[in-house]
Amino acid sequence: MNKKPRVRFAPSPTGGLHLGGVRTVLYNYLFAKKNNGDFIVRIEDTDQTRFVEGAEQYIYDCLNWCGLTPDESPQLGGPFAPYKQSERKQAGIYQQYADQLVKAGFAYLAFDTPEALEKMRHDLKTEKNPSPQYDATIRMQMQNSLSLSADAVAELIKNNTPYVVRIKMPENETVAFTDLIRGEVKFDSNLIDDKVLLKRDGMPTYHLAVVVDDYLMKITHAFRGEEWLPSAPVHLLLWKYLGWEKDMPQWAHLPLILGPNGKLSKRDGAKFGFPVFAMDWEDKAKGELTRGFKEMGFLPEAFINLLAVLGWNNGTEQEIFSMEELVECFSIEKVHSAGAKFDYEKAKWFNHEWIKKLSNTELTNRLIDFAPDLYKNLEKTPLEDAVALVKERCHLLSEFWQQLSFFFEDPINPDTESLKPKWSEAKTVFFQSWLGQLNNQPNWDAVTLETDFKALAETLQIKPGELQLPLRIMLVGGKFGPNVFTIAEKIGKSATTRRIQLALSLL
Repeated sequence: MNKKPRVRFAPSPTGGLHLGGVRTVLYNYLFAKKNNGDFIVRIEDTDQTRFVEGAEQYIYDCLNWCGLTPDESPQLGGPFAPYKQSERKQAGIYQQYADQLVKAGFAYLAFDTPEALEKMRHDLKTEKNPSPQYDATIRMQMQNSLSLSADAVAELIKNNTPYVVRIKMPENETVAFTDLIRGEVKFDSNLIDDKVLLKRDGMPTYHLAVVVDDYLMKITHAFRGEEWLPSAPVHLLLWKYLGWEKDMPQWAHLPLILGPNGKLSKRDGAKFGFPVFAMDWEDKAKGELTRGFKEMGFLPEAFINLLAVLGWNNGTEQEIFSMEELVECFSIEKVHSAGAKFDYEKAKWFNHEWIKKLSNTELTNRLIDFAPDLYKNLEKTPLEDAVALVKERCHLLSEFWQQLSFFFEDPINPDTESLKPKWSEAKTVFFQSWLGQLNNQPNWDAVTLETDFKALAETLQIKPGELQLPLRIMLVGGKFGPNVFTIAEKIGKSATTRRIQLALSLL
């Protein structure tokens, strides 16, 4: 690479951060770090009607949780500030380039009212063309600086008539570029409408802003989702028309992340019960809460890992990658062009693998951070011991409390009902006898407890296997948990005998 790579993530603060958005951040970040480049976050708040309070801070919080720290951003600043388009608009940055395009004949002023545009769409609608566009075939029928005389245009401007600036798409041209993932991509200019570049309020649309900002911020590579592919010819022409073609970034359009029925959506998450946002997002206007991977109990390492391989691999069978390993082996050319299907069960598998990789101390600290109300008042050493015993059974941080709470508190409703069909007087006699032994037991450890338990069962001629499940339910409350005698050792004599007595009274 001739230039130091500079890549950017340019979200709009309009709602939750979809996992596809985080993957776009991740690929940008990995590319920058692999090539000793800079990763920039730029907020694209050009559409003020869609701005949502709190959404910008939410984006920063998500990136912070994921460990994807930018080198330049609205928060951090940098040599190309400001990094918010609304602030750049106030500096008059976009207006001058819109004026330059109009003056050169590559764009024009359009004075059409919303009503006139609606009428056009209604009047020109046909079966073959159900959604008429403002393009070369109809622009001369509308009210703009191409169809009106210079005097008429001057009069409209003098009277402060609102207008937008539209690109003048050329006719009968092929617009082409080389995509780093897809190879050569071509477009027929006749199929593309005259996109608005500058809105009535002087705010740029994405089309103008992204080109101007990428140029001024010296962006060398632009990686974005494939939903932006139809807009690429407009952007390519703007680079050309503004005289910046030699500085145009290299493009890569990332594949979609697919759900059960096409592109993965928030509705899929709600319907199938899995998260699609990085963190919980609350839409206060609608009173909706959309669950996030963080709050569902995912580790950020696992979340990053699963996203990295969702549409990319390094040519090996390796699936578990640390951030350092991803930086080392990432290549944008190895991103697949086809959509990648999201599998929630596989996502949980990644999380389980990362849970197992963490030390017991680190995992305990993560649990305390995840649910301080549950864990912060527990003694650290017993909690670490409990975590070590159950970590193999947990796929999410949210599953740990159910798996280890019995180490710290008696089960509220032990499932003795499931024992009643096969309960017998002989089992009652066994547990009453064993309670007597436990009260006089000097060595309270799992091996001794198991040895004495089995010896008493043999004496009373009951199979130990028929007694261990009842003991588990007595101590734990249900049919789960690690070795039952290890549980007894950890909770101690008092809790063990108390729980057995309670269960016997219920049986």
